[in-house]
Order: sequence, then C-alpha cells, then structure tokens
Amino acid sequence: MKLNYPWFLIALLAIAIPIAIHLLQLRRPHRLLFTNTAFIREVDLVTVRHRKVQHLFILLARILAVATMVLVFCQPFIPAAQSVKGAKSGGLDVLVDNTFSMQLQSASHGSLFQEAVAQARHLADLEPASGRLKLMNGGYGQVTKTVYLNKLDGLKLTSHNPYYKIGEGDDAQTESKNSLFILSDFQKASFNPKLLTNINPAQNVVLVPLVGKKVGNLYVDSVWLDDAFVRVRANIGLHVRVHNGGGAIANGSPVKVYLGNRQVAAFRVTVEPGQTVTPVVHVQLNDNALALGRVVNEDTPVTFDNTFYFTLQPAAAIRVLEIGPEEVAQQLYGNEPLFTYTYSKPQSVNYAAMRQANLVIVREVETIDAGLREGLREVAKRGGNVVVVPSASPAAHDSYQRLFKDLGLGTAQWEAATAPPELRDVAMPSAREPFFRDVFGAQQRAVTMPRVAPVLRWTRTGTDILRLRDGESYLADFPSGAGRVYVFSAPFSKEYSDFTSHALFVPVMYRMAMLSYRNEQLPAYSLTQQTVTLQLPPVSNEAARPNGTSDEAGFRLVKDSLTFIPAQRVLGQEVRLELPVGMDSPGFYQVQRQGKTLTTLAFNMDKRESELAAYSADDLRKMVGNRPNIRVLEAGESGADLAKFQAQQTGQPLWRYFLAFALVCLLAEALLIRFGTRRAVARVKVAA
Repeated sequence: MKLNYPWFLIALLAIAIPIAIHLLQLRRPHRLLFTNTAFIREVDLVTVRHRKVQHLFILLARILAVATMVLVFCQPFIPAAQSVKGAKSGGLDVLVDNTFSMQLQSASHGSLFQEAVAQARHLADLEPASGRLKLMNGGYGQVTKTVYLNKLDGLKLTSHNPYYKIGEGDDAQTESKNSLFILSDFQKASFNPKLLTNINPAQNVVLVPLVGKKVGNLYVDSVWLDDAFVRVRANIGLHVRVHNGGGAIANGSPVKVYLGNRQVAAFRVTVEPGQTVTPVVHVQLNDNALALGRVVNEDTPVTFDNTFYFTLQPAAAIRVLEIGPEEVAQQLYGNEPLFTYTYSKPQSVNYAAMRQANLVIVREVETIDAGLREGLREVAKRGGNVVVVPSASPAAHDSYQRLFKDLGLGTAQWEAATAPPELRDVAMPSAREPFFRDVFGAQQRAVTMPRVAPVLRWTRTGTDILRLRDGESYLADFPSGAGRVYVFSAPFSKEYSDFTSHALFVPVMYRMAMLSYRNEQLPAYSLTQQTVTLQLPPVSNEAARPNGTSDEAGFRLVKDSLTFIPAQRVLGQEVRLELPVGMDSPGFYQVQRQGKTLTTLAFNMDKRESELAAYSADDLRKMVGNRPNIRVLEAGESGADLAKFQAQQTGQPLWRYFLAFALVCLLAEALLIRFGTRRAVARVKVAA
C-alpha cells in the first residue's frame, strides 16, 4: 500500500486527544451512596472492573477512528500491477463521440451515445472527489468532478466530427500528464487512422470502441433532374438516389416526396447493405416560386438522416441576342415565352443586352470589330454561350480569325470559294450524343438531312455535334471561359445552306439556348462544406466596403429563430458565403440582406455520418501497431472492463474503505457509551 499524500500522517498526533480524555476520566472520583455499607466493597469491585474494560474499548474505537480519518486524507492505494510506458497520470481527459451516427442502438441497451455517456460517468466515479477531469467535446479545461458531470449531462448530438480534438494543443516536446479515453463507434467514413499519429507519445490513450447492432440505414444521397431547365406545369423527372449505409437489408421501406406541404410522390425501396437504388418520380411546379422539397423515409432506429431537403427553382426566361444583317431567329425565339429575344445590327450592337444575354448569335457579320470581340469574350467568360455563323465574304476572314483567337478556339482554315457553292449532305446525328438527348424518339428513322456548303474547317479541338457525310464537321462545340462557343462551318444564307428550313433547325437552336441557362443555386448543400457560391444581385455601394467585403448589414442565413452572419465576399454578381461553425441543423435557410429574402437554400447532414460501418477492436489494434502508449479496450457490461483497466493503470484506491471503517469505529464508540452504561447500572442494582 502507498499513500498519495503521506505528509498528512502528521495528523496522527491527534491520537493524543482521546488518550488524554481517557486519562482524565480515570482521575475523576465516583461517589456511590448505599444504605448498607456492608456491600460497598463488593459493589466497587464489580463496577470498577466493568468500567475499566469499557473505557479501554471506547479508547480503542476513538484511536482507530482518528487514525483511519487521517489515512483517508492521505489517500492510500494499492500500486498498479502494470502501467502504460511513459504515462504519467495527472488527470483524466475524456472524448465522447456525439455525432449523429451514435443514434445506433447498442448491443446491450439504449443508443451508443447513451452508452458512451454512461461509460464517461463511470470513469469519473473512478477518480477521487478532488480529481480534475476534462471533457474535450466542449473545449473546456480541467474542471471538478461536479462540473464535469454537468457538462456531460448537457452533451447533445451534433454533426461536427469530434476527432479533430485528438492531439490538439499537444506539444510533441512536452509530456502529457493526463490519460485520454476516447469513447466512439469509430466509423470508417469519418475516423482517419492517421489521427493516431497526432497523439503525444508520452500520453496514455485508451480507445474504447462501442459496438452497435447491425441494422439497415437508408438515406438519400442526392437528387437531380433530367434537365436543368425547369418549366412550370411540366413533368419533371426527379432522380432520387437512395443508399443503404447500414449492415442489414432494408426491405420495402416507404419513401415519400413533398413539395411544400403537398405530397407529390411515394414509393417503396428494398436496398441491400452498401447498395444504391435510383428511382425516378415525376413532379410538377404549379408556379414560378421557389419550391421547397423534402424526401422522407421511415427508417429506424437511426433517424437523423431520414429527411433530405432540396429546392427546385423554375428557370427564368433565357435571354437571346442575335447580331446580324437581318432577323432570322425572331420567329424561332420571339414567339416562345421561355425566351427573351433581342436583335441588334452589327453597326449598333446593344451592349447592355449583351451583358445580360445567356446566348449571343453572331450571324454572317461582315466585320467583327474589337468592341464586339471583347463583348463576346466577356459573355463566354461569365458562362454564357456564343453561336458563330461565319460570313462567306473573304473580307471577313481576318476579323473571324481574331475572334476565334480571342475565344481560345485556335485558327480556322477557310475553304476556297466556288461558284456556285458546292453543297454537301449533313450526316444523321447520333442519338447517343448528349447534345441530342431526348430530341429523337425511341426509334430513330432515316430522314432527309440538310445540305450545306462549308466555308471553313478547324482542327479537332472541339466536339463535333453535326458532321457531313464525308466526315468533316458542320457544327462543333468549343469550351471558352466558363461558357461554350458553337461554330457552324457554313453560313445560313440560302445559297450556302438549307438548314434554317429543315426540321432539325428548331431543336438544335433551342438546345443551344437551353444549354446556355445555368442555375447557379444547387438543389441541396452540405452543412460540412466550407463555402457557398451564389449568383445574386450585386451589393450596392452602401452595403459594401471598398475591398469587396460586405458589412454587418450584409448577408444573413436565417432558419426559424436562428440567425447566422457568415463571412462573406461579393465580387460583382458572385456572392461567396462561408458557413459558420455553429450552423449544424439541417433544413431550409433563407439568404437575407437588409431584411429582404433573396433566396432559400437547402442544407443536409454530411453523408459520411450515415455510413454506419465501423472499425472493430481488432482493426484498431492493427492500426495502433507498436505504439505502447495507446490501448484498445472494449467497454464491457456496465463499464466493468474500464474499471478493471483503470485500476490496473492507476492502482486500486483504498480511501473509501478507510472512510467506511472510520464511520464504523464512531458507531462502535456510540454503542459502547450508550449500552455499556446501562449494563453497569444494572449490575449495581443486582449487587445491592
């Protein structure tokens, strides 16, 4: 046995107090009154003998009570049978995994989170009342046992990964005196084995894997549409990707789709562990308002990921600007409400309309000046599309070459002019070409294709959309900036092409216009991503600082009664918002500026939390390898294994037993005084 505080043994001098009391009581005279003095000697012999034995027992009880109380303050313990190399126990640090995956039901009872909290409380019970503990989840320092238990009771499930706390703030050159216990399910998707290298080699660390029951866990991985161009009161194919992140089959689980408060679809899925199914449901939007959607499954016992939030934004009108000698696309785009059509002559280009246009058609312009080239380059740079229909005039070749160079298309080769132009047949397009997706029917029939006379050709740097039968390209797609450039090899004039009168003309031109539309707002975002980029109206000068960052009256993220002010930066129409650390609740968040709601974003949990596959104790031992300061230990029933390990590492404390023995001694003293006196009086009466 050893003592933590041996200097408390000085208090053993207090044993002199009961001894002095005992000696003083022996000197006190005792007067006995009897009517018959013949019996005095016999009575004195009986009472003195009994009193002497009684006082000796009382003295012994008092001495033992004082001695054991002194030993309680010395905190005696039986030294540990074994200890981790290099560990110096100066306190206890506990990290409880409080991520949502801990909702999984444990093998014993309750959830894994409830079991982890119970084990953390049991670890506190093994520490002395004056011990210092640290709950690493909240970033608190070492606190008393009472404060630690209060913090533990207030611990809630969250989406933030707690493992980043491992090794945080530790200096590799400084020995850590605190033992660290990590209570977690150690998910394979979120726990990185490399984090073990951050642990101080001088610190005693115990990994406690909690094992849950194997169940199925369905969650929606993502949703997407057949076409990004969403139209009102038209069937929209909504793909719902459902994944099973659990260890058991999910059989016939119901899934419902809501738009607002209205249920628009329902289906059942059966998914094997680790597998995915992607059913397609058809929904409709009734108006132009932003639709707030939810996909809800009734999967238990892990329920945090049962709802997936998304938004559907009806497409705004696509702005089309045509620049040419006369209007050709007026009847094509002007009569369709999906498009906003504008026409400009080359001599008086509407640059204000060009800055807002999604699609700019440059058709057979004789000379493309520097201003027009710069405007087209800016359209492609910001993500718009440009359609170039060349002019047959040899005088236009140089300006088109400069345009192609500015757009990053390279150099084109011009065909020798012939009179009349030699018309060649366009080949039937492939139905597998992404550009023509959903354009042709299930059975593609042979039709008469248009005939064209190309005036230029280019190297194979783009993607051919339409080709001639001899293999030359007629319509090609080139990337440029954030947008696309579509180039025809022949003019639209009747002597060079009959494409404008062909049935293929309308779907091709519509397709190029629709592909120019980009909805910068995604249907759903993750709470764990760092930034969100939106295309919003530019911030006014009063709401922006000179360096481009908005002030306190800038953008806010609002969900019910919660309001977050993210770090933000505005560059033109692009707004970048950094998600705050405390934003961990899934749902719909309104983006507000100066009290006005600009849009609504849908945020969901990190998909990694839904993958319940976890490392076993054997897997963790293999990861630990030859690190002697790290142990892997099963929690055991009611923390029995943890208690045994803690006793092996820190020794078996004995102060509780000494305290109990001191109380027994005080009780014995009270009983001796109470019942011993009654017995002495009884003997006197008998002797009389």
